[in-house]
Amino acid sequence: MNEPRRKNPTFGIAVFIVVVVLIVIGTLAYNAIKEKREFDEQNTPMPQAASATTSTGPNGATGASQ
Repeated sequence: MNEPRRKNPTFGIAVFIVVVVLIVIGTLAYNAIKEKREFDEQNTPMPQAASATTSTGPNGATGASQ
């Protein structure tokens, strides 16, 4: 009477492709974030002490009395 419903193989392949694309995008985002953190750790400038920095005026004079 009623024939059993046949599975649609196209739907399974479409789901597989979507899952693979999402995994690839996730992997790329994870690697980009990880490499950015490593880059930032390697290239952070060392904080300088406040006494080590001096300001020079336009004539090369330092301090408030120019």
